[in-house]
Amino acid sequence: MWQDMLGGIHLGNAVFSLLAGAAVLTLRKGTRLHKWIGYTYATGMLVLNVSALSLYRLNGDFNVFHACALVSLVSLFGGMVPAILRRPAGWLRMHYEFMAWSYVGLVAAAVSETAVRLPSAPFWPAVAIGSVLVLAGGALAVHFLRPRFQRQFDATERTALRRRQAIGGTAQSPR
Repeated sequence: MWQDMLGGIHLGNAVFSLLAGAAVLTLRKGTRLHKWIGYTYATGMLVLNVSALSLYRLNGDFNVFHACALVSLVSLFGGMVPAILRRPAGWLRMHYEFMAWSYVGLVAAAVSETAVRLPSAPFWPAVAIGSVLVLAGGALAVHFLRPRFQRQFDATERTALRRRQAIGGTAQSPR
């Protein structure tokens, strides 16, 4: 019974994180709304991955999906810690790369989970094909969207620098 409840928590946070992640990717970067939805995405992903690490229905043991949850947690923390600390130099780029890949991984998992539910789909080929297609498309998206987001990062950073200068803060860029 607790596995059913945990599965529901996992599914609910997966759907929530898919929606929040899509919103974060489409919103202007660096705004309060981006940050607020970003924190809700990160919270949803944290709960999603912790619940994934607790589910053992597939074979009763640690498996490839648990390893994927660990990779997802590394990606999540790799993107959130630099954004929270605003360190090291180049933290915005790190934030973008890790968070973008966090979302790509989430979409790959969703596509794989959906593919294995198709009546005629064999389990492992459905997982592999779904994951590879999403990861390939995600790699292209992360690469080609990087310049657009970098322009937003640069504009946000210039605004923050002007604000700090106006209140007598440091004139150094945080990069």
